[in-house]
Amino acid sequence: MAEEEKKDDQQEKSLKDEILEEMTADLKEEIDSPDTAKLQQERDDMEDKYLRAAAEISNMNNRFKKEREQLLKYDGQKLATAILPVLDNLERALQTEVEGDAAESLKKGVEMVYSHLETALKDNHIEEITTEDNKFDPNIHQAVQTVPADADHPANTVVQVLQKGYRLQDRVLRPAMVVVAN
Repeated sequence: MAEEEKKDDQQEKSLKDEILEEMTADLKEEIDSPDTAKLQQERDDMEDKYLRAAAEISNMNNRFKKEREQLLKYDGQKLATAILPVLDNLERALQTEVEGDAAESLKKGVEMVYSHLETALKDNHIEEITTEDNKFDPNIHQAVQTVPADADHPANTVVQVLQKGYRLQDRVLRPAMVVVAN
């Protein structure tokens, strides 16, 4: 009886080995087939497309984040640029000589409006570009006239400001129009 069991076990093992060999051969044949290579190439192509798309989305998100930061940083630039001529006109009005109580009262009102407008601009990070007796800088100045240099005004210095310049944060909204010693 023991011998019969050994024979059955050997037959069973050889049957298992035979099935295993057939399955291994089938798998190798399947792996080595041209269809598998084609599928692997398609998978690699898809993976490459996926990685490229993921990188592109990441780049777009970074670009949008930077643009959003720029918009927030320079928020109000258009309004400030539109208000600057009003500020100039108020300055001109304040430079006029007035006579009489009514005119003085009106000038006082214009001064109040001017100071409130100036405060509102400063509160929104809009500041005047200082230029008197400074070196000429083409990044913040616009030379509209030149005069000969003298002892008081060396070459390439601002002699007179014709129109004030303003900046928002680190961006020039309007360059100062100046006379430069040459």
